[in-house]
Amino acid sequence: MNVSSIMDSHARWLSSHGLEGRRAVLRRADLYRAGLRGADLRGAILSGADLRCAVLSDADLRCADLSGANLRGADLRRADLLGADLRRADLCRADLTGADLEGADLEGADLVGANLVGANLVGANLRRADLRRADLRRADLRGAVLRGTDLRGTDLTDAVLEGAVRGEE
Repeated sequence: MNVSSIMDSHARWLSSHGLEGRRAVLRRADLYRAGLRGADLRGAILSGADLRCAVLSDADLRCADLSGANLRGADLRRADLLGADLRRADLCRADLTGADLEGADLEGADLVGANLVGANLVGANLRRADLRRADLRRADLRGAVLRGTDLRGTDLTDAVLEGAVRGEE
């Protein structure tokens, strides 16, 4: 698998609105420690991919499918994950400082020890997510769904929780 050619084809697909190139399909791909800083992966399919310790800071992952992906220890600082599918993703100890996760689906995601300082989680689905010991200081969780979410030991200092839906499933 040549990731560079897949990325080039994806760029053509994006710029031509799907008329040229191909959407990046990296399902179950081995991208361990991949350097993808600032990559444009809008709409890419990365379900089940191994992205452990990958550098995705400032990447554009809007509407990307990252369901079941292993992002353990990944650098996602300032990444744009608006509307991304992160269901059942492993984000343990991932750095999501300042990331935009507005409307993202994180149902059942593992975010134990994740850094989400200043992250935008407005309207995000965090149903049954594991956020134990996560750092959510100054995070915006307005309208987020937190039903059945494990928040034990989570730092919510100065987090905005207006309209967040909490409680047991």
